[in-house]
Amino acid sequence: MKSAVFASLLAYASAFAPAKNTAQSTSLKGFEDALGVQEPLGLYDPLGLLDGADEARFNRLREVEIKHGRVAMLAFVGNLVPRAGLFLPGNIDLDGDSFDSYPPGIAAVLGDDAIPAAGVFQIILAAGALELFVMKDVTGTGEFIGDFRNGFIDFGWDTFDEDEKLRKRGIELNNGRAAMMGILGLMMHEKIDGNPVVGLFLDY
Repeated sequence: MKSAVFASLLAYASAFAPAKNTAQSTSLKGFEDALGVQEPLGLYDPLGLLDGADEARFNRLREVEIKHGRVAMLAFVGNLVPRAGLFLPGNIDLDGDSFDSYPPGIAAVLGDDAIPAAGVFQIILAAGALELFVMKDVTGTGEFIGDFRNGFIDFGWDTFDEDEKLRKRGIELNNGRAAMMGILGLMMHEKIDGNPVVGLFLDY
């Protein structure tokens, strides 16, 4: 297990090595002013996903990045909350099993103490319903990629000026990037013997 995790870390770290392909920079110039392009990395595309890409390709990748970032932020917080001893009240199933009777983290869905398969199926079903019917521009008035208007809650978005909107979009994008790295780190450490990071959190 340790060797597998170490190999994963090496592969993950290699993605942050400076790119040696000088031809890549010329094909990316059209996106150098895009939201999220900032120092010290600038327009960072180590896998070359934007090589020869047009605006439609860029927008598709940006939508995927934003959506993954939002899911990762929820996942990261959702991982820490039960580890802090906070659980939903009541029972998770008709057999009387309480929410706090199941372990937090990836062990909640994989392993001997995981929730029943029917519970995992319900989670997948709920995520699919959100993807198909909620997490999209329901009203058709979205202003940018990832603007999923639902005509119900906007948290005062329409009261912000353009500079404030751009700032908040940048904050969300960077927080999502950090959360994707964070939840990956939590999952990897959970599988290392002794839980070197998650275990420390539990000691507080």
